[in-house]
Amino acid sequence: MADLLTGKRGLIMGVANDRSIAWGIASAMAAEGAELAFTYQNESLLKRVKPLAESVGSDLLVECDVSDDASMDAAFAKLGEEWGRLDFVVHAIAYSDRSELTGRFINTTRANFRHSLSISCYSFIDVARRASELMPEGGTLLTLTYQGSNKVTPFYNVMGVAKAALESSVRYLANDLGPDGIRVNAISPGPMKTLAGAAIGGARKTFKHTDLNAPMRHNATLASVGGTAVYLASDHGNCTTGEIIHVDGGYHVLGMPQPDNI
Repeated sequence: MADLLTGKRGLIMGVANDRSIAWGIASAMAAEGAELAFTYQNESLLKRVKPLAESVGSDLLVECDVSDDASMDAAFAKLGEEWGRLDFVVHAIAYSDRSELTGRFINTTRANFRHSLSISCYSFIDVARRASELMPEGGTLLTLTYQGSNKVTPFYNVMGVAKAALESSVRYLANDLGPDGIRVNAISPGPMKTLAGAAIGGARKTFKHTDLNAPMRHNATLASVGGTAVYLASDHGNCTTGEIIHVDGGYHVLGMPQPDNI
């Protein structure tokens, strides 16, 4: 075990299973000595999260529904009682009605637009406000985004708008919280084989396309995303804030596919 995060305590939000990006980050942070707490939305998810948390020595699991103010209040109150402080938070939470991630963006419903923006963007602002109160000596807030925020990606639809709002929120939060020593950043992986990614129409084709065309000729791995999160949460990242850091094999720099794939 290394020690880049030894002595630091952090909250991981959004683990669904052992292929979740949030779990890849948690594993990397635990390997670097971090003490972790995990949230879960309901009893069904608790059954998945608990054994994973135990595997990295964590026994602090907190029920938290980011769409419910009372649940958020209770979750952060419990963290305050148990630990008294936080050094970092990883926010890996997003949602859209799956049926609206297969058709045309123009058909986005008002209800799903509101719900998608609330869960995928506003929840990070809400988490930041509450978590910052537990960071009197500074800390790190991390969230996850995707390049569908600024480039049209088939079937990403309203999630692209939500991620664009999330990335803008990262910059505004970084400015708000910088004087308090709190850094705010987002990691933007390329397509990954996760439960959330599978909900997007054409996910397999998108994964294969980026795998073939990214400059590194492969997609991001859980380990590579986890390592980036470790850097950002460690003291080595103490002057990095307001950034959208791509971990996608370089795919985001391309203007067109590689010649062999045109």
